[in-house]
Amino acid sequence: MRTVCGLARRVQVLFSRDRGPAPAAAVRPLAGGRSPLLTDRLGEQRRGGARLDQVDGTTCGSAVLVALSAWADPAVVAHLEGESGAVAAGAGAGVTAGFGARWDARQKQVHAESTRFWPQALGTSPWGMARWLREHAAAAGPYRVRLVDDASPEDAAAAVAEVRAALASGRPVPLLVGAFVPRHYCMALSQPDGSWRVYEPTSAQVRAVDPALIGRPRALGPLLGFDRLHAVLLPE
Repeated sequence: MRTVCGLARRVQVLFSRDRGPAPAAAVRPLAGGRSPLLTDRLGEQRRGGARLDQVDGTTCGSAVLVALSAWADPAVVAHLEGESGAVAAGAGAGVTAGFGARWDARQKQVHAESTRFWPQALGTSPWGMARWLREHAAAAGPYRVRLVDDASPEDAAAAVAEVRAALASGRPVPLLVGAFVPRHYCMALSQPDGSWRVYEPTSAQVRAVDPALIGRPRALGPLLGFDRLHAVLLPE
């Protein structure tokens, strides 16, 4: 059975000219010369004594966006750590209670910014994610939404190849998963042994995910919370 996004992807392929895989821009690797919030070490991710989890049930996308913007811009990390003279990363003005409070406040502000044309109770749409990155995280470079029909082995394999190309050039890739409808964002960080290292914001953990599991019944759920891959955000 196809998901909502799988059906939309099928219509997209049938009635429009698909652009196909886009080459990922050449950028520095994930940790090259930087101190990103997330590492690709398996297990729980912590910073400043705080778990790097989503602040509530609707901010998985916001947690991913904050982490991605921090990967691209060291000033975001400096702001979250409360370093003197750090460039303000938008929200958190006057928040001095520590890293955890600034992390939570930043997620809430990003959630508001990325859902201007979308009900906040529904989380963030993938197009809202891409728009926020374009408008608020220029250092990360623009991203585009690539819907996935995970019921089609050919389309799933093409999407996996595009994600692999992005990861190979050091670009993290947000993943949208769900059941019949999309529900949750995670982010692929790297692929050191062929498996993806994926940040799952509910648990604040990085987990190893074999992309061969995409499209298999009840395979992704234990790792990412939901079984179906709906979309990926790819660097342009």
